Amino acid sequence: MKIALMDSGIGLLAAAVAVRRLRPDADLVLSSDPGSMPWGPRTPEDVTARALAVAEAAALHRPDALIVACNTASVRALPALRARLEPEVPVIGTVPAIKPAAAGGGPVAIWATPATTGSPYQRGLIDQFADGVDVTEVACPGLADAVEHADQAAIDAAIAAAAARTPEDVRAVVLGCTHYELVAERIRAAVQRPGRPPLVLHGSAGAVAAQALRRIGEMPDPAAPAGSTVTVLLSGREGMLPATALTYEEGRMLAAVSPAR
Repeated sequence: MKIALMDSGIGLLAAAVAVRRLRPDADLVLSSDPGSMPWGPRTPEDVTARALAVAEAAALHRPDALIVACNTASVRALPALRARLEPEVPVIGTVPAIKPAAAGGGPVAIWATPATTGSPYQRGLIDQFADGVDVTEVACPGLADAVEHADQAAIDAAIAAAAARTPEDVRAVVLGCTHYELVAERIRAAVQRPGRPPLVLHGSAGAVAAQALRRIGEMPDPAAPAGSTVTVLLSGREGMLPATALTYEEGRMLAAVSPAR
């Protein structure tokens, strides 16, 4: 079994680790184009072109499925990716976990990039899954870029600024960008208020990993022998995980997996 994941940069790490936890025997292909990151401010046409290039590089390795581990690419390019690759390669997009967050009741905050915050796409998800729930959209300028470059001071500043715009009574935070899942506990610490119930964070990594297995007719098997490999593609060329990826636990876990030969 081989699962490919794509993103502009290292935001795919959380979903890759989620796949590995469900199926330690699955080979992974991690395809990104970090030189073009971030994709959020780019035009839909530019995002689509870049996403197609990253996806096609992954497809050359003949994966059983492709996870679009990027909210921006899922919003802008998912139809084009599916038109290009399916049915040969099932394509699984990433959707902010608004539905499970709203199911737990409000208030809910959705942390996302400025381009996604207030977008018709996100507003549509809120209308569909969070009708009647108190939802606050919180733009997080600079956070994804800071996470990508492992700029600790910039991460702290972006999180603190977003936390200051998050209502004190929120019970759940939706992490609406895959990069944010790499600093989830730092977000929790910034938003959790003294005397309030424990904050619930909702990411997408586990859900997209499970969906990828369903699409190819496989079941989770966390006890499967861990004999898998990892192939890293940077702008279509085989390479190694960027040094910044190794500052996160997810990156270190993947670096410990055998590289493909």
